[in-house]
Amino acid sequence: MHFTKKTVSEKRSNLIKNLKSKKLLRFPGAYNPLCAKLIAEIGFDGVYVSGGVMSNDLGLPDIGLTTLDQVSYRSNQIARVTDLPTIVDIDTGFGNCKKTIETFERKGLAGCHLEDQIAEKRCGHLDNKELISKEEMVKKIQESTKARKDKNFLIIARTDANSVEGLDKTLDRIKAYEDAGADMIFPEAMKDESEFEKVRKTAKGYLLANMTEFGKSKLLNRSQLENLGYNLVIYPVTTQRLAMQNVELGLKSIFKDGHQNNVMDKMQTRKRLYELVEYEKYNTPDKKITDFSTDGHE
Repeated sequence: MHFTKKTVSEKRSNLIKNLKSKKLLRFPGAYNPLCAKLIAEIGFDGVYVSGGVMSNDLGLPDIGLTTLDQVSYRSNQIARVTDLPTIVDIDTGFGNCKKTIETFERKGLAGCHLEDQIAEKRCGHLDNKELISKEEMVKKIQESTKARKDKNFLIIARTDANSVEGLDKTLDRIKAYEDAGADMIFPEAMKDESEFEKVRKTAKGYLLANMTEFGKSKLLNRSQLENLGYNLVIYPVTTQRLAMQNVELGLKSIFKDGHQNNVMDKMQTRKRLYELVEYEKYNTPDKKITDFSTDGHE
């Protein structure tokens, strides 16, 4: 019971329609369903589920240790709480692209991105990554597009080649991935406007920009990315970083002071939390236990 109005099919078709508008779509990362509800309430265009964030949440490094079951379960929880389309990071495909695409399509996602690293992958903004061949990735893309039942389920091809093989070979891979049927290209770890622009001149279709903090890419604003011709931007780890920094500072304060009074102003209030989870919508007429109002709560 999440009081959403749109079907999964409508979310996907709306995403395709919005991409055609040539407006830059903004997809912050959600580290849990409650965060996704906040993303929707504020007015963003969609929700992103990061593989790195998923690993972090489990206390693991982002090196391909998460499983299809773990990621698909959590992605479904996040995708179903809003009317926004949700895109998920499927790393290198979990060893079986056909099964993976079928799973995420069934779980209600609007699309996913698949990368061209080896299975023992690394975060896209770390050094010493290893790639599979262009031909191997082409086969993965073809297998993925063939596996989907809904033509509006977005297949995004991510290439990590820039920091491994250089920009020229990255552009070669982009051409091959588009020819293989990828709906969108995700060029990882572009350094600056010049590299983003060269990708745009090469690519024929939709492009995704990754604006992750503390990485190899210069952080560009909305207008810059729109002017460069990008269609969708993700902020993959931003919400988790914001949350964890505040949690850490708050816990240190409580440990030092012996109480939480000095960090109350950093906390979401009870009233705001209940508004976000839509507490009052769960009320049942003539049933006292569910008769609830956010009024009177701070």
